[in-house]
Amino acid sequence: MSNRVNPPIRLIVGLGNPGPDYEETRHNTGFWLVDKLAQQYHQHFRSDSRHHGSMCKLNIQGEEVRLLKPATYMNRSGQSVSSLANYFRISPDQILVAHDELDLDPGQIRLKIGGGHAGHNGLRDIMSALGSRDFPRLRIGIDHPNDRSEVVNYVLGRPSKADREAINTAIDSAIDCLDEVVKGELQKAMNRLHSSR
Repeated sequence: MSNRVNPPIRLIVGLGNPGPDYEETRHNTGFWLVDKLAQQYHQHFRSDSRHHGSMCKLNIQGEEVRLLKPATYMNRSGQSVSSLANYFRISPDQILVAHDELDLDPGQIRLKIGGGHAGHNGLRDIMSALGSRDFPRLRIGIDHPNDRSEVVNYVLGRPSKADREAINTAIDSAIDCLDEVVKGELQKAMNRLHSSR
């Protein structure tokens, strides 16, 4: 497979819920990733009410990339993503969505293109708003509580110290692969990321 099979990524969306009450919860791992990325590039998020979120702009490998943290709460993430994507004419395959993943252990991270939402309300709303499921995702493992009735409380709870450290390490691994991701070399990035754990 060719390494250049996708268009460059122009928007990286971190999913989470706004506000201090949610800041340290498992559901906010997408926010953690884009916060770390902005910090690494010495940039700061600024509130953008027009696009219902906070945004900043980076230059990664010569590509202009916007980072977005929707301020709409998880279940309405698509409102923010579609607003910004429509305004800047960014197609779904140029959007990378980072989100918490119940089906992966803490410390595991997977890059995936397209697919369903697997019950994740943020992904569900983005698919609905974009009218497409063909966007790449960074799935950040948070583990599963093993009881479906406990999922809501679990994702809105805080990870243990050991789990948080494992998640942070996985986020660092993903950021190390972002040069390839942004250039559209998703297969190359997958090979690196998936062999690291």
